[in-house]
Amino acid sequence: MRCPFCSSSNTQVLETRYQEDDNSIKRKRRCEECNSRFVTFEIVQLSFPLVIKKDGRREAYQRKKLEKSMVIALRKRPISLQTLEQAIRNIEKVLLIIPQKEINSQYIGTLMLEELKTIDKVAYIRFASVYQNFEDISDFNNMLQQLGKSSGE
Repeated sequence: MRCPFCSSSNTQVLETRYQEDDNSIKRKRRCEECNSRFVTFEIVQLSFPLVIKKDGRREAYQRKKLEKSMVIALRKRPISLQTLEQAIRNIEKVLLIIPQKEINSQYIGTLMLEELKTIDKVAYIRFASVYQNFEDISDFNNMLQQLGKSSGE
């Protein structure tokens, strides 16, 4: 790390603190050349694949969009924020380890369905009805029957 005062690269870390809320590290440093003190922040930079939309456009992955869709599906359901946050982290873990540089938005939707199925069956049906473009009541009945079979009911 270069000193912001004299540009020397000879600096010493005096203290390191991990910031739990945003995955960053705060370091207090001292320049060994000019003896100045300064603080640096290190932030983890994750590389998510580009998302290919239905119309062919490509855009950067946006956590806010995923979170918004999950919140809508879980609206008025007894699910904690911690559970929601963990589900989003689970999806992001999968996105980070896939080798592709680009993924279809449908893949993210499928990952969301898998997470919602484990969290809340009602939210799962809500999201599936929009994501899979249900046309009538028979689509709901088919999904409910599949849910019943998969849960052993």
